[in-house]
Amino acid sequence: MFKKLNIIDDSHKVLREISKEVTFPLDKETKDIIEHIIKHLTYSQIEEYSEKYDIRPGMGLSFVQLGILKRIIVIVDEYEEGKFDNYVVINPVIVSNSKEMIAADAGEGCLSVNREIDGHVPRYARVTVEGYDMDGNKIRVRAREELSIAFQHEIDHLNGILFYDRINKDKPFYTEDEMRLI
Repeated sequence: MFKKLNIIDDSHKVLREISKEVTFPLDKETKDIIEHIIKHLTYSQIEEYSEKYDIRPGMGLSFVQLGILKRIIVIVDEYEEGKFDNYVVINPVIVSNSKEMIAADAGEGCLSVNREIDGHVPRYARVTVEGYDMDGNKIRVRAREELSIAFQHEIDHLNGILFYDRINKDKPFYTEDEMRLI
């Protein structure tokens, strides 16, 4: 039996707080939450399950979106139809980024924002993220394009930043001449 996650929306003030560093070893409850997030995000990207369980499609979630102020992000990337890579990064830090900026042409969405928000969100085309896996081993992930956007979006959550904070109020949309839209 699958149970939907209780994802809080952007009316909750906790989403504006800075998440706390995580210490190891992880407790069983934290590991169980990570597994539940992976299942939820995977199901959300498979149409049959997203309809059956009435879950919005999403590829990333940070613990703060469950009201838990721990620096943990989970990204489930469907790199090919029905094939997924799972990224669990604890205490993630962007250690390098490209100069090139990109934006999702359709704009970004968020499982904590239950409405459409128009505008392009400038993001680095490539980032390198360092952090720890569930066992406390140091890991490094190089991400580009959509995956890079996802990492930046989720790490922003850990710092109390929502995607729409990054939309330029005076110029919400860019042309292809100004920024590469993907």
